[in-house]
Amino acid sequence: MKAPIKPSPVKAMILAAGRGNRLRPLTDTLPKPLIPVCGKPLIEYHIEKLAAIGITEIVINHAWLGGVLEEQLGTGERWGINIHYSPEPEGGLETAGGIIKALPLLGDAPFLVVNGDVYCDFPFETLLNQAQKMMEDPACLAHLILVPSPAHNQTGDFGLTEDQYVMEMGHDTFAGLSVLSPDLFKHRPVEFLKLAPILRETMQQKQVSGALYTGYWSDVGTVERLDETQQQLGCIE
Repeated sequence: MKAPIKPSPVKAMILAAGRGNRLRPLTDTLPKPLIPVCGKPLIEYHIEKLAAIGITEIVINHAWLGGVLEEQLGTGERWGINIHYSPEPEGGLETAGGIIKALPLLGDAPFLVVNGDVYCDFPFETLLNQAQKMMEDPACLAHLILVPSPAHNQTGDFGLTEDQYVMEMGHDTFAGLSVLSPDLFKHRPVEFLKLAPILRETMQQKQVSGALYTGYWSDVGTVERLDETQQQLGCIE
């Protein structure tokens, strides 16, 4: 008999506040993370994977059709977890602004962050292990998962040094999977704020580690990429 999963003290945040304009008309009536992939809302894949590694406290931010999202996911009871919601004003607060607003729900320890609009087979336990390492090494403020740049982002976002620090220049793409320390946002007010400039500033201090993942990953950001993902998974032809 398989041993029960031990609950983890580490928390996670799923970013779900985007409007999803490139997925219209699907997102006219559904928030982007609820768009079905092979018959299941995209965000539920993340919730299931987080619950499977013992994460019991998940924060989800929202701005567009947040009530629909809350009604669909509820309190998290069906996954044996607790879901907390962080509502944002119309248009959202961008990634960093949304995280800063949610910090009171996330606590003082490093936490996992997952973009609600990606699909991947990345092992989330790797992120959990990294969060535990960052608790022991407070000098590391962020850990990013990178992927080889897809066709729609050939210029890339970042790169990796030989000693596994993330650098500002490179041809790899940020996968939307990370572990972040609350200290990354110390003394920053809740406002419309992007994450990339904060990360780039922190990279200069060699406080952002990373890893390159070469397994399956898809940014489900357009109708075309949604179809490509479902074709790859074998649920549509």
